[in-house]
Amino acid sequence: MTAQPVTHPDHPDMAKSRAGSPAASNHEAVPRRRSMQAMIFQLLNSSLVAAALIALFVTFTIISPFFLTESNMLTLLNSIAVIAVLSIGQTFVIVTAGIDLSQGSVVGLSGIIGAQVMTATGSITLGVIAAIASGVAVGLFNGVLTAFTRVPAFIATLGTLSIAGGGALLLTGGQPIYQLPAAFNDFGTAAIGILPYIMIVSIVLAVIAQVVLSRTRFGRSVFAIGSNPRAALLSGLPVRMNTVIVFVISGALSAVGGVLLTAYVNSALPTSGADYELDSIAAVVIGGGSLFGGQGAVWASILGVLLLGVLSNGAELVGVSSYAQTVILGCVVIVAVFIDSFRKRAAI
Repeated sequence: MTAQPVTHPDHPDMAKSRAGSPAASNHEAVPRRRSMQAMIFQLLNSSLVAAALIALFVTFTIISPFFLTESNMLTLLNSIAVIAVLSIGQTFVIVTAGIDLSQGSVVGLSGIIGAQVMTATGSITLGVIAAIASGVAVGLFNGVLTAFTRVPAFIATLGTLSIAGGGALLLTGGQPIYQLPAAFNDFGTAAIGILPYIMIVSIVLAVIAQVVLSRTRFGRSVFAIGSNPRAALLSGLPVRMNTVIVFVISGALSAVGGVLLTAYVNSALPTSGADYELDSIAAVVIGGGSLFGGQGAVWASILGVLLLGVLSNGAELVGVSSYAQTVILGCVVIVAVFIDSFRKRAAI
């Protein structure tokens, strides 16, 4: 009897056989199906947000004769510019299944540091560099703490929220800083038509971030980390390093937001960014970003920012109290999180 040759499991022929087997095909089809589902839900969610935004815009235009005026549109865009920048950084973090609660405190701290350097040196450039460097430092601390010690991002950034906020108060004794360079304030209040300079900065940053998140290897790795960090690690992706980078991006953009806010109000207050992180998180979730990770888009987060901005601005014009606006915002966020949870269950 002639012995039959035994083929090693790792032999190329066996590999081809496994690759062509129904089990392998099904295994490869699962990620593609989930990716397609995520894309469909993202487009559906964004369409609903856009429809709600248009409905609010039309409603407030009818109710208030002041809503569609040039001065109010300028006010609206100025009011959302900083939150838009913060939501860009928050999108990167949330896509990795993390969260950054320190953004608001970084806005205050970076604004204070930048203002102090400007008043001491008279240089706007040095002030901006110092402000952004402070945001990068906080983001680096958050990233290292989260990636290398496995402290949950919620806890790590909650701690830095207090550290950065307390640091801003210590640096100033709780007092605001005035008498900033005139050119700095001119930039913060200038506009091209109804488009403020600070909003132009936000738009440019959003376009760059969207390209990075959707068109680069780093962006794809960010989605992979949020979808399945263990699988991303086994695939050879630098999970820890990219997690650190994501938090650095969030910290740096929070500092940019602090600079823009300081330029707009022509002063630096240690508590100027209080609760801004909640607005950025709400905008990302409303825009379709998943708190479970692996899903989100910068342009969709900007849609969420616009929705919240129009809702707040219009409600104020028609006489809705700020307390009621807070309640409405909470309800909107709960609905968005419920939709996110439903989307997660449907994708399983």
